[in-house]
Amino acid sequence: MRRLWLAPFLLSLGLLHLQAQLRGGMSGVSIGDVHVHVVFDNQRNAGPYLVVRLLMESSTGMVMATGYTNDVGEVSFNGVPIGNYHVEVTGDGISDASSQVFEVDNRKMTQAQFVVVHQVQDSGPRPVSARSPMVSATDLKVPEKARKEVDKANEEMALHDWKKSKEHLDKALAIYPDYATAYNNLGVLYAKTDDLINEEQALKKAISLDDHFAPALLNYGKLCFKLKNFTDAETLLQREVAVDPGNPESMLLLADSEYMNRHFDAAIATANQAHLAHEHASFVHYIAARAYQQENQPQQALAEFQMFLKEEPKGPRADHVRGDIAKIESASQSAAAAQ
Repeated sequence: MRRLWLAPFLLSLGLLHLQAQLRGGMSGVSIGDVHVHVVFDNQRNAGPYLVVRLLMESSTGMVMATGYTNDVGEVSFNGVPIGNYHVEVTGDGISDASSQVFEVDNRKMTQAQFVVVHQVQDSGPRPVSARSPMVSATDLKVPEKARKEVDKANEEMALHDWKKSKEHLDKALAIYPDYATAYNNLGVLYAKTDDLINEEQALKKAISLDDHFAPALLNYGKLCFKLKNFTDAETLLQREVAVDPGNPESMLLLADSEYMNRHFDAAIATANQAHLAHEHASFVHYIAARAYQQENQPQQALAEFQMFLKEEPKGPRADHVRGDIAKIESASQSAAAAQ
């Protein structure tokens, strides 16, 4: 499997009824295009299948159009009549967000709106776009009709319409039975509906079709972690990191599984690798600190706990870490006094 840059801009569901009116003779009404770019608060692209709604600023707050972000977190609304609008962004793994009010007028017939969303902790599996830059080698032969069914399934999944999503995935697999991405996304669908048995079967099938398919390896690793099967989780995540070494989520989960398997040196090494990637979660410092404690290296553990607090100074986890630091410092003082 290799990374392929296949990220075309997905057009949203346009303002069909208004555009029809315009085509019908309202030629005096000006219209414009709005391009929405959704990013996380660290400025990374928010990725695909977030639901973006374009709302008119009025007493009714009418939803004028709905679209889905593409693989780089973008969506376009074309043919927007002049007026005041804002957009709302919802989806799995983020806190709901809204843009400021903006105007479509004769001076801004084409404009870009950036919406910053906060990523919440969501270690659940995620579907893959049929046109993702990370594709299975087996997917290169997939007919376009099957790809469209996967895209439709992912859109329905974003709206939590599990039944329709399943129907589209079944159609995709009927067209192309060896579609690894469709099986991966079917596993995600089963995860969303708490069907662990079918989730595992679908992910196993995806990996059997392509044992280097990083998204399926990651999702299966997450499932094994959820089932407390840390041995298989570690193996799957090692394979995923080998294929996609820049994925900070994978490195975090791998370090966690290595720790749970008492492979403390490996957990420390993976946590350090995640730290060097500069996109890690603060939790990798916590894992490394715990591993150092198991290795009876309190000063190294203290340094990792302190790094954690620099990156996550507030919240219940931070309070817990402060307690850990206090214990290490107290033990160090006691040892010094005993000498």
